Amino acid sequence: MASSETSTHRIPPFMSLGSARAVSAPSTLGLMGQISPNLVDNSIVSRETTVSGGGNVMDLIDDSSPIARQLANETRRRERLVGRELPKPQKTRIFTVSNQKGGVGKTTTTVNIAAALASAGLNVLVIDIDPQGNASTALGIEHHADVDSIYDVLINDLPLGEVVAPCPDVPNLICAPATIHLAGAEIELVSLVAREQRLRRAIDVYAKEREKNGEPRLDFIFIDCPPSLGLLTVNAFCAASEVLIPIQCEYYALEGLSQLLKNIEMIQKHLNGDLVVSTILLTMYDGRTNLAAQVATEVREHFPNQVLSAVVPRSVRISEAPSYQQTVMTYDSSSSGALSYMEAAAEIAER
Repeated sequence: MASSETSTHRIPPFMSLGSARAVSAPSTLGLMGQISPNLVDNSIVSRETTVSGGGNVMDLIDDSSPIARQLANETRRRERLVGRELPKPQKTRIFTVSNQKGGVGKTTTTVNIAAALASAGLNVLVIDIDPQGNASTALGIEHHADVDSIYDVLINDLPLGEVVAPCPDVPNLICAPATIHLAGAEIELVSLVAREQRLRRAIDVYAKEREKNGEPRLDFIFIDCPPSLGLLTVNAFCAASEVLIPIQCEYYALEGLSQLLKNIEMIQKHLNGDLVVSTILLTMYDGRTNLAAQVATEVREHFPNQVLSAVVPRSVRISEAPSYQQTVMTYDSSSSGALSYMEAAAEIAER
């Protein structure tokens, strides 16, 4: 607790905490040049972000407490994102977000990175092939049993353009939803011709349709996979050119990673020679534990070129957002989780 005798030139930690949300809004706008105004709450802008004489409030923060140090660190990270324009890729980049271990943040990573890129003005498609349909929920897309979904694309040859729906909260972001029917798709796919290539062909046809209709080219496609290595995931691997692997900073995640890489190697040899593991994102990082730091260090040693510098911390805001059918980018763009996903999105776009 700050002492009552604190100098007027040093801001006590709890006073500086009140400005945490204030410094975030301009930085969020800096990264996401075309973000819609409703993504930033003007009520969080504080008059205490500057001090008399024109100085920055962060120059006066008392960093003797952990809260103040964290605040200062997050503010510096936000400032690095100010004015940063994300480049459009030369061609559509298709990512499969996969890890056969459940609960590592696949869906959360998919929807939040997609939302960050879309808010920066890039055209993004999310394809939800997880029967649970959590990505569809997070993006506010209807996915009850009566809705045409990615199941109809894979099994009934329905054009992908007829199932995609716009995300109500984020411009430039569309989603092909999943329904419970996908739970039986693994069995139904077995007897179909070219069963591993059906998603890839649907994406190719959709891209040509967009071009024919004069619609802008998609910059990024993210495919959210179920926590398994069945035919749905194989379809995702065959459709993509890059794999994004979220890794929870715990021991079991390392065990599952080796098996995942073996399966990806088999896909590369027999079905999709262009597939590469381009990106690894560390999620649910808890800086208070030695284990998280050890796992992060080990992953970075084995995959120095794939692991992103951005690390996603454990965050209540990230967990709360889906219950409001939102991503953390729109639910609380000033949170530490939103900041980490903005940094990750910027790294991916600039690679």
